[in-house]
Amino acid sequence: MNHPSDEEIGAYIGAAGKAAWTVPDLPEDTPLREIKSVGIIGAGTMGGGIAMNFATAGIPVTIVETTQEALDRGLKVVRGNYQRSADKGRFPQEEVEARMDRFDGQLELSALAECDLVIEAVFENMELKRKIFTELDRVMKKGAILATNTSALDINEIAAMTRRPEDVIGLHFFSPANVMKLLEIVRAAHTADDVVATSMDLAQKINKIAALVGVCPGFVGNRILFARQKQANKLLAQGLMPWDMDAALNTFGFKMGPFQMSDLAGLDIGWSKGATTENPIRDMLCEMDRRGQKTKAGFYDYDESRNAIPSDVTAGIIKNVTGAEPKEMSQDEIIEICIYPMINEAVKILEENKAQRPSDIDVVWLNGYGWPADKGGPMFYGDMVGAQAVLDVMERLGEHDPEFAPADLLRDLAARGGKFTEIDTGGLKV
Repeated sequence: MNHPSDEEIGAYIGAAGKAAWTVPDLPEDTPLREIKSVGIIGAGTMGGGIAMNFATAGIPVTIVETTQEALDRGLKVVRGNYQRSADKGRFPQEEVEARMDRFDGQLELSALAECDLVIEAVFENMELKRKIFTELDRVMKKGAILATNTSALDINEIAAMTRRPEDVIGLHFFSPANVMKLLEIVRAAHTADDVVATSMDLAQKINKIAALVGVCPGFVGNRILFARQKQANKLLAQGLMPWDMDAALNTFGFKMGPFQMSDLAGLDIGWSKGATTENPIRDMLCEMDRRGQKTKAGFYDYDESRNAIPSDVTAGIIKNVTGAEPKEMSQDEIIEICIYPMINEAVKILEENKAQRPSDIDVVWLNGYGWPADKGGPMFYGDMVGAQAVLDVMERLGEHDPEFAPADLLRDLAARGGKFTEIDTGGLKV
């Protein structure tokens, strides 16, 4: 394995972050739309967090919920977040009220009519989003930017509900949105140049790190995450324990492995009682009310301080569901099986022209998913281990599941000894 120096890694990360702001096919003189007011649909954890970014930057926010109770609860959380920051000395106490004064809570979408930008932040349900965008098309003023915070859904389908798809864009914030730096800006098939330019400019104003990406399931960040999760679940089905996989990913440098992350997010995301999904182990845990940290039990057991403890109950469920005896595997092999498919998926994203450049993929993973800085990002790490090593593992995994077959471009890189960070497929195409 090639081991670059700290200076080389730092220089690469700095250059990658700078390059992400450049959109080659966007004329430099593209005019910007004026954003003096923002509307947010949804005052939950995500909507409230997104709204804070704009209020903090001095931009008035109209936030809409379906009930007064939900609205009051959301604004109470926002106030609490600001108050904690003030108590820690991050800004003066009087700034709490100044920021809260920029919020206008409402219960009707029509209250957003005069906003320059509206961001939909409701839960991931296409029918609900289609309904909201049909209504936004009716009530929003001409020239307003209509954005969705979806993390994986088809924005072209959402935009098709309007008579102005050129005004529609994806602004995918990461949770907690008032803290996480990354903003995936998703350019759909008809998104106008000035909407892209305005969104990139706005990202800087609200102190985010932006990466422009294209429409595909999961976009860049989550699409790569899904590849890792699927491999982790396959290992689980073979009898490998979740804490052994998490320990390997922790050793690699992630603060949280896939099952630690699932427990934090909540195992019941996308699950309902009695449901049978492609993940029967998760289903059974949820049926037993083991839904993660919030119920003090998920893949792990949790003590009063939320410390994770390997669970005999989970081990029993894994054996019952899979019929497999508990299995052991070296940390190096776990890392290869979980990390190399991420690199392969990133190459497929570049093949499909859904990212501008390889370094943008690294920017997404460094700033949105806790990729360890000493390994530079999935593309940079690919160059550390070499294309042939990645190809060897992907050929093996692809034999059992065509979804993980090596990308054509991966085969090409291995054959000519090319570098992942130097892949040039012509940039983002919608």
